[in-house]
Amino acid sequence: MRSRILWSFIASLAVATSAFAAEPIKIGVINMLTGPFAEAGSFQVNGLQLALDDINKAGGILGRPVELRTEDNQSTNPGTVLAFSKLFTDPAIKAIVGPIASTHIQAASPAIAKAGIPTMIGGTDPSLTRVNNKWVFRARPNDLYSSKVIADFGVNTLKLKKWAIVHATDAFGQGGAKALTESLQTMGVTPVLDQGYTSNAQDFTPIVLAIKKSGAEVLGTYMTVPADQAIFAKQLRQLGVNIQWVGSPTTVTVTARNLAGEALHGTYAVVDFNADANDAAKEFTKRYRERFGVYPDNFASWSYDSLHILATAMNNAKSTDAEAVRKAILAIKGYKGLEGTYEFDTRGDGLHGYNIVKNDGGKIVFIKRVDFPVE
Repeated sequence: MRSRILWSFIASLAVATSAFAAEPIKIGVINMLTGPFAEAGSFQVNGLQLALDDINKAGGILGRPVELRTEDNQSTNPGTVLAFSKLFTDPAIKAIVGPIASTHIQAASPAIAKAGIPTMIGGTDPSLTRVNNKWVFRARPNDLYSSKVIADFGVNTLKLKKWAIVHATDAFGQGGAKALTESLQTMGVTPVLDQGYTSNAQDFTPIVLAIKKSGAEVLGTYMTVPADQAIFAKQLRQLGVNIQWVGSPTTVTVTARNLAGEALHGTYAVVDFNADANDAAKEFTKRYRERFGVYPDNFASWSYDSLHILATAMNNAKSTDAEAVRKAILAIKGYKGLEGTYEFDTRGDGLHGYNIVKNDGGKIVFIKRVDFPVE
């Protein structure tokens, strides 16, 4: 009897040792470790670390531990393309968590399509999943949804119809501004001002004066770089422009709020992640603060969800084969992530709604969630 128990223990130990020693499954990461997005990139690193801990604690993928190989894109388009090319040449990389900036993804999209490796993206420009690239999967809602929520909230809740739109001239800003204009027009509203600018600007005075001259009552923004958001907010207040403001998620990123301070108090935003939006987000926020000492934002949440989605797809497919993983991602329905419930459509979009929040004296207050039917 004792002999059987001993051999059973030895067999169990052998299995455990074998699993521990198994060759890891490698997932690539493109992140903004340096450049103007470096602080935001640190949030993505933290979100991925928490997800990696979860996954490996639960047995990894297919019983094997997971490792991340991270490449710095230096917050630039050329850096993104180079970072992807480094990952694509490594046959051990089975999937990739790509960047969050739409302009970076747009630059690398042809290379992603050619490489044929499942790639999670965080950019919200609607066109990114509409360019016949079957290998990109979005772990955030796109701006066809954010624009509808911004427009509806401003027109029907705030009761304001004289709109100024300010946006970056990159893929994110252009796509968001176009979608917002179209959403407003369906409500019988034509913006009194549509003003673009180049990211990493230092002086928004001409734009602020144009807003003042336009007589706008409400401001809608799609600003890519959190530092731009902060500079713009301060210059608005300095020049006496205090109209209502409903912005894209950048408006409530930790970086933008830290840099802008009181200049962003009283503003509204549509966001994909909010700590009070659902139970998963509440628990994640608690863990994140205990681990890193700060509140998380969408840079952390989307990357956390992305890694979990890839692990779920590979485990469901019982394979790391690219085509099998691609199909398994598209088959994910009802997955409750930090950013909402994932229901992937045929284009690769996983989320279809936004939260409305307000910066109330520096505290981000959840107002409501708005979801749309999956197309």
